[in-house]
Amino acid sequence: MMKNWLVTASLLAVPLISSAWEFRGEVALEGRYFTQDSPYPRADYSTNGSGYIKPEILHEWNNRDDLFTFIPYARVDEHDTERTHWDIRELSWIHVGNGWESRVGIRKVFWGVTEGRHLVDIINQTDQVDQVDGEEKLGQPMINLSTVRDWGIVDVFVLPGFRERTYAGEEGRPRTPLPVSDNAQYESSKENQRVDFAIRYQQYFDNGLELALSHFSGTSRDPLLIPDSLTLAELQALIGTGQLPSGSDPEFTPLYNVIDQTGLELQYLNSGWLWKLEAISRSGQGERFNAVDGGFEYTQVGLFDTATDLGWIVEYIWEDRDDSLASPLASDVLLGTRFTLNDVASTEILAGIIYDTEDEEKAISLESSRRFGNSLKASLEARFYTDTGKPQSASQLYRDALRNVNTNPGLGPISRSDFIQAELVYYF
Repeated sequence: MMKNWLVTASLLAVPLISSAWEFRGEVALEGRYFTQDSPYPRADYSTNGSGYIKPEILHEWNNRDDLFTFIPYARVDEHDTERTHWDIRELSWIHVGNGWESRVGIRKVFWGVTEGRHLVDIINQTDQVDQVDGEEKLGQPMINLSTVRDWGIVDVFVLPGFRERTYAGEEGRPRTPLPVSDNAQYESSKENQRVDFAIRYQQYFDNGLELALSHFSGTSRDPLLIPDSLTLAELQALIGTGQLPSGSDPEFTPLYNVIDQTGLELQYLNSGWLWKLEAISRSGQGERFNAVDGGFEYTQVGLFDTATDLGWIVEYIWEDRDDSLASPLASDVLLGTRFTLNDVASTEILAGIIYDTEDEEKAISLESSRRFGNSLKASLEARFYTDTGKPQSASQLYRDALRNVNTNPGLGPISRSDFIQAELVYYF
């Protein structure tokens, strides 16, 4: 992967003919309190501290038709060595032409309109170890050409080099039942050097409707986790005692398949109602499957004759994938509310619950933030999981495999990872 980054850096060695440099960024401290004991001995702690730094270097020239951006990122975690990591979020050169733009380098691109599940967002790999909600992404090397016409915007992406998903280590919370191996397997013979492609069309209509159609062909950002094969001694012990022998250290091996995914995004704004829809159809990981996330957000502006806005969010999340491969959010309802005080401190509160209509699992979240002056922001976040199955031990996972029990664990693996998180960010 470093080879790809060096190639990208060489593409960015362009003449910089002005002094329009800007340096800014953020540094943060984070503390988590876990309300339950962990089922995994090496991750059985109740408090965890962490911090990150994310500087930004910007440079404009050629009458602002050219922009250079460099955003490195580094996090240090108290317990989890896998969460202590660094990345280049962006290292790119953007050139603006007459009705077109080129974007070359390492970048982050977001697609999607819904709150519950970002189905169509597939360009960047998820930095799963950084935040549990999957919102953080790794930088992706790319060449992106965008054309703007009256009939719409077309983006073409060439994506050289693949980024593997990050996972918590044995000391991490929350984590998978088995640690995830660094030795990933690929369907493509080119492994992480395969070049992926994507195209997206979007249009904004005068009546408030926004439409986007996309297609991605390449290595899936979402791997299948395959348990390691047991040794003969481990298998005999499991059959005889129901437990893996002491000292066994099996892992999940991530398998990255080659997929094709077609996506649809719709958004319609009318009189305080914001209707949203994301839908995909994907082939390449087992049988072709379809998934949808759709709903609305209604905003009450000026609640009780104040500056506060109150938003109500309702979405339904569904997919028809085989149960053993399906997401935990395969037939779920999202109910949420968003308070925006519109004050000088930019105070916001977002609360929501995702309810599984089949298994009755519930994921509850609360996010709030407030600024203090121009340089500080404090946030409070909480996540709770209720009515879920119990986390599986390594022995239980392999016993189920021997009995050919292949059911979806749902939220079970993270069901004892309820936490409250406080974070203080300083902007410079």
